[in-house]
Amino acid sequence: MNMKKILFFVFLFCVLFQTPARSATMVDIYGPGQNIVNLSMAKPLTAPMTEAKALGAVLDNKIRYNLSFLPFMNLVPDVNILGGTLLDAWSGANLDFRRFQIGGADLLITAYWTNGDKNGSKVELRVFETFSGKFIFGNAYNNITDKEVEAVADKFCADLMKALTGSGDFFLSTLTFAKDENKNKRDIWIVSPTGKNLRQITSLKGIAMSPAWSPDGRYIVFSHIDDGSHALGVWQSANGRVQRIRFPGNTVIGPSFMPDNKVAVSLSSGSQPNIYLLDHRFRRERVLEDSASIDVSPTFDHSGTKMVFTSNRLGGPQIFLKDFSTGTVTRVSKTGTYNTEPAISPDGTVVAYTKGTAQGHRIFVHDLVTGIERQVSFGPGRDEQPSFAPDSYFLSFVSNRTGVKQIYLITRHGGTAKHVPTGNGNAYFPRWGKIPQ
Repeated sequence: MNMKKILFFVFLFCVLFQTPARSATMVDIYGPGQNIVNLSMAKPLTAPMTEAKALGAVLDNKIRYNLSFLPFMNLVPDVNILGGTLLDAWSGANLDFRRFQIGGADLLITAYWTNGDKNGSKVELRVFETFSGKFIFGNAYNNITDKEVEAVADKFCADLMKALTGSGDFFLSTLTFAKDENKNKRDIWIVSPTGKNLRQITSLKGIAMSPAWSPDGRYIVFSHIDDGSHALGVWQSANGRVQRIRFPGNTVIGPSFMPDNKVAVSLSSGSQPNIYLLDHRFRRERVLEDSASIDVSPTFDHSGTKMVFTSNRLGGPQIFLKDFSTGTVTRVSKTGTYNTEPAISPDGTVVAYTKGTAQGHRIFVHDLVTGIERQVSFGPGRDEQPSFAPDSYFLSFVSNRTGVKQIYLITRHGGTAKHVPTGNGNAYFPRWGKIPQ
């Protein structure tokens, strides 16, 4: 997709139409409770009472699909709106909010295609509160073609989520993961969290594991094993180049980026891997955690001052946190004999990890502020390999609940797992990133 072809004219319609007010329908997605917002979408229009049935219908469907991934968002069925959702206005005093209030909607989205909804057209999207009629925000998108409708839907949904929650990173992020081709070949892929733009980015002999995005979106690093060696794999987004960097005599386990684009990775020349920091040329710089035990799977908050990792220093695998500002190491997981694969939220408040339970592997979260541990996935099957989204709200994980290992989404509060389509084959190790626009 050529993003330069999309001319986003993002503006507050207070300049052109009306004065927006701060939404009374704000959603606290990080607090202990989570309210639900009921939203309705009016039929897209090319004129009063004239439905947009070309690009307008495509965009409407893509926005609806995107919003189905938001657990705090409930799309009100069109049949619930008495009088229907085809309107004679898209903004201003003539907008009929009453029918949407009666139908149970808190918010209303309108779409107006100013010169018809053929290729190269312009659409204006607006969001209103139905009770007060207050305008929340509006975006205009010019020169839209059928190839760019998906990007418009993503951008608009990101802006809507940001208006309601303060963060819209979900729709502008991406997942990298490893997927089997056969039992002897596994490569790295990327996909949007809603299952779009799926593509394979490596094709190497051997097994790729544990990919991780750099904060600036320029690189993905991963562990790679072929018949003769362990290596650190590095993929460059600018040119698609893939290289293998070897550390002779060492296994390479679970690389992860720090906020400054340096890589932390577990290296081992024997049975006790320790965590090392690599410089920007992927050369060994210094030790981050060195003990007589197995120390693996580092991840970091966005400040780079907190690192969580797995260690067997107390016997079985448990989760620990190292505070680089003080140098102290504390145990995070307090219950169970098997806790592994930690992921700290970018905001540094929550740690997710895989716990062995009597029912199988499940995802748990530990609140670093309150000290409370809570189960957030419930199978069936085996749930493992959690990873936090850039917004510190969504979690991805892997489950074999359908017989094949696939990627699912929940939130830091749990909820119903949403499947991320990744095509055929087992998928492993999902990790989030944000590709620069």
